[in-house]
Amino acid sequence: MFEGFTRSRVKTRDTEINLVHGGNGPAVLLLHGYPQTHVMWHKVAPTLAERFTVVAADLRGYGDSGKPRSNGDHSVYCKRTTAQDQIEVMDELGFGQFHVVGHDRGARVGHRMALDYAGRVASLTSLDVVASQAAFENMDSDLAFSWFHWHLMRQPSPLPETLIGSNAKFYLDFVLERWTDVEGAITDEAYAEYLRCFSDPETVRATCADYRAVELDLVHDEEDRGRKIECPMLVLWGGNMAKRPGWQTGRGPDMLTTWRERAIDVRGHGIGCGHFLPEEAPQETAAALMAFLPDSRK
Repeated sequence: MFEGFTRSRVKTRDTEINLVHGGNGPAVLLLHGYPQTHVMWHKVAPTLAERFTVVAADLRGYGDSGKPRSNGDHSVYCKRTTAQDQIEVMDELGFGQFHVVGHDRGARVGHRMALDYAGRVASLTSLDVVASQAAFENMDSDLAFSWFHWHLMRQPSPLPETLIGSNAKFYLDFVLERWTDVEGAITDEAYAEYLRCFSDPETVRATCADYRAVELDLVHDEEDRGRKIECPMLVLWGGNMAKRPGWQTGRGPDMLTTWRERAIDVRGHGIGCGHFLPEEAPQETAAALMAFLPDSRK
């Protein structure tokens, strides 16, 4: 995977970020979601690298990036701090402005980055996620059921860490199977990397801290209520919902509506797959990105 890409580690203010980068042209920062790593981009990154410099990073707490102790301090894993990590990564690589493509947790980091560093983010793409604030304000029984992991991991330590860590492989397999619609989309090589990283008790601890930090994320979102993302935004989502009814929106608003309340220029569409668009529908995802990103160059 990632043949021709360079593997690097960048030291940030209080941790280290693991990443790969390659290609030429305007910079595109790819940010993964839960429970995965930068590996989720392995089918899409080579196509993007034909016209862009691609940076695929592990978020703090995930993959081979650092996993600092939070000790109940939500600021350690809030999206503002995680976004700062990635800004420092792009500084180190020499990119003043760049596009951000985020899946799941990565889209939430990208959302915060587009607000806190508006001049740095040329465009934002959200893959299969609504803003945290919109989700919690529209929480119903369907959304609560599909978001079981949110409600589990927000419980006090060490309950979720113990339950998940008692059989990390079983938990990972359940999540990947339930959220995937296209059979065989996650390759054996990619799965081996996800299992390796998720089997680390430090990853379980850090990812629980990441989800608990939504308490502070919502405070930051409330402070920015009514403020809209200024850069162009693309919203893509997995349209096959049979295995995950209620995902992201419950019985409430649709994906585009929630983002149009938070961004000035929003376009997007669904793709016939499950949650993991870059692995389940890599050609469609890459094509949508290639059509959108040039329009956003500055």
